[in-house]
Formats: sequence, C-alpha cells, structure tokens
Amino acid sequence: MIIGEISTAPLDKGIHLHEYVKAAVNAIKNTGVKYETSAMSTAFEAKDLDGFLRVVRDAHNAIINMGSKRVYTIVKIDDRRDVDETMETKIEGLK
Repeated sequence: MIIGEISTAPLDKGIHLHEYVKAAVNAIKNTGVKYETSAMSTAFEAKDLDGFLRVVRDAHNAIINMGSKRVYTIVKIDDRRDVDETMETKIEGLK
C-alpha cells in the first residue's frame, strides 16, 4: 500500500484559490481512493505506484483544465512493502 500526500494549486490565478483546490480534491474523490483532506494538503492511499500517479495526474490536470497555465504540485510518497500500512495505522502508531 502506498500512502501519499498532494498539495496543488495554480500560480496564475491570484490569491483566492479554493475553487481550483476544490476541483483537484473532487478529481481525487472521483478516482475512488481513500483520502483525507486537511487545511494544507490531501493524503490518500493507493494500491500501487501506477494508481498513485493516476491520482496525482488527475488532481493536477483538474486545475489545468480550469484554464491555469501554471500549476504547482507537491507530492510525498510512502511506499512501504514490509507491512500493509494504512493512514489509520500510521496515526494509531502515534498514540
């Protein structure tokens, strides 16, 4: 299981970006992956790297498709192969 995090926004659309971020989150939702949105990013789970990159591509392109000419996307990947870890098990480990 891959646990990832994405933060994406257009750089050419001023300071009110919530509609663009909302489009990216909706794109993530439409992929069917489990996800959690916070104030600064969205974490999600993917079964493999191809699935992970599909989520990133769809979120990034959602902003491009709204007319942005420059999109900034930050991605983190935690690809752990020795155990089947989820977002919940990572949080449980902090308690």
